Amino acid sequence: MVLSRRGSGSVTLPTGQTLAIHTRTHDEEDLPHATKKTMADHLRRFESLFTLTPQRMRMIVEAFKDTLEIGLEQSGQVVPMIPTFVFGWPTGEEQGDYIAVDLGGTNLRVCLVTIQGEGKFEITQSKYRLTEDQKQDDGQKLFDFCAECLKTFIDTSLSVERNTQLKDGEKLPLGFTFSYPCSQERIDQGVLIRWTKGFGAANTEGKDVAIMFRKSLEKYQLPVELTALINDTTGTLIASHYVNPTTRIACIFGTGCNAAYMEDIKDIPKINYLNIDPKAQMAINCEWGAFDSFEHEHLPRTKYDIIVDETSNKPGEQAFEKLISGRYLGEILRLVICELIDEGVLFLGQNTYKLESPYVFETAFLSLMESDPTDELLMIIGIFSHFFAVETTLAERQFFRALAKLIGRRAARLSACGIAAIVSKKGYLDEGCSVGADGSLYNKYPGFAERIHEGLVDIFGERGRNIVTYHAEDGSGVGSAIIAAMTKRRRDAGVYVNL
Repeated sequence: MVLSRRGSGSVTLPTGQTLAIHTRTHDEEDLPHATKKTMADHLRRFESLFTLTPQRMRMIVEAFKDTLEIGLEQSGQVVPMIPTFVFGWPTGEEQGDYIAVDLGGTNLRVCLVTIQGEGKFEITQSKYRLTEDQKQDDGQKLFDFCAECLKTFIDTSLSVERNTQLKDGEKLPLGFTFSYPCSQERIDQGVLIRWTKGFGAANTEGKDVAIMFRKSLEKYQLPVELTALINDTTGTLIASHYVNPTTRIACIFGTGCNAAYMEDIKDIPKINYLNIDPKAQMAINCEWGAFDSFEHEHLPRTKYDIIVDETSNKPGEQAFEKLISGRYLGEILRLVICELIDEGVLFLGQNTYKLESPYVFETAFLSLMESDPTDELLMIIGIFSHFFAVETTLAERQFFRALAKLIGRRAARLSACGIAAIVSKKGYLDEGCSVGADGSLYNKYPGFAERIHEGLVDIFGERGRNIVTYHAEDGSGVGSAIIAAMTKRRRDAGVYVNL
């Protein structure tokens, strides 16, 4: 008689430890042969699939560096390396009141930021929920809503919170965080290439969103001047450097992934026609989630990654992001589980239909599985029984936790490859630098930052310890305001006033 998976009991090991077992009796010939393989055997197979060796990581870093270079040389590349027209670092002397508006995926955030210099600031903010209708309705109506919320905020917060009284005709500089792909020819302008994050507002793609927003600001007669249109990753870079001047790179590891860093103008050949001083510097928004898209030559994709890609709304695109981002890690794990169900390895005799829908297994579940502190892995019992109505054995739960760790660790080590490519390109390794990192994966996934650091040491050896990531400053609020301040100072000084 062979034990399968129904009922429960316990067994005491020679060590004195008690293990829970869930069993039901079953005739030998009814069982698929795959169950005779232990979960440990299956785990070894996945370890070889999802493990990145240091040698493979170094090869990815070299290919990544080449891709960054090509994006700086020529427009229209897969990794576009977008010039942001943010010139150099903040001096620390920026001061004054600035408005920041952030049009995010779910909320509109409006901030009043008082920059006090020397890395200090104060912030007052309000959030306004965006409805699904607003995301799909006419684009000009969306910007009217943004202006309406800003009017409410100014009427209530400006005088009450800060005693900020504007003189007649005085306008506050506004930094607008608009984190959707745009082509820019100067800092206060941007043509929307395409909506992402579930937006589909009509009559907006291919148009200058700064002009549209200014029209709404004028409609409500607001005392602001749109000074800078920025991406949140660029804002994160500037805000983090303002507070911690050793910062050289900013990264976002959340539902998407991206990086920004400061480049020398002489190393951005595609903007030579602007005749900017080659000794000047400009922040670059990499949009690196697209690395290795279409060709798929460098990243180690498993068959599960290929299914994720081919069933996504944009097959072939965002190849790097699909191995790293919080949007996809849970789905990768679900596909492995479904394959093992089909092979007769998991959940014998149980109805597993709830696991069969794409994206039902959230990346948050991987975080919980990895951080389960109990010997019995009770959190994992809870996830599978509550959300998917299946019972698990201890061996299965240990397997699920190990699998989550493999997928989470691979994501962090690939993230380290991206950071290492910029570090290597810019020669930051010996002097060392800080990397401001933000996003739900970095902030909430257990061990993500430590695994990035471990990956950097595997790539660079002991010198990899010179590169340190830390929780970044608020890019879309504080960063946006600081960039507005830097831009106003630069233009008031007559420097590149048309950029």
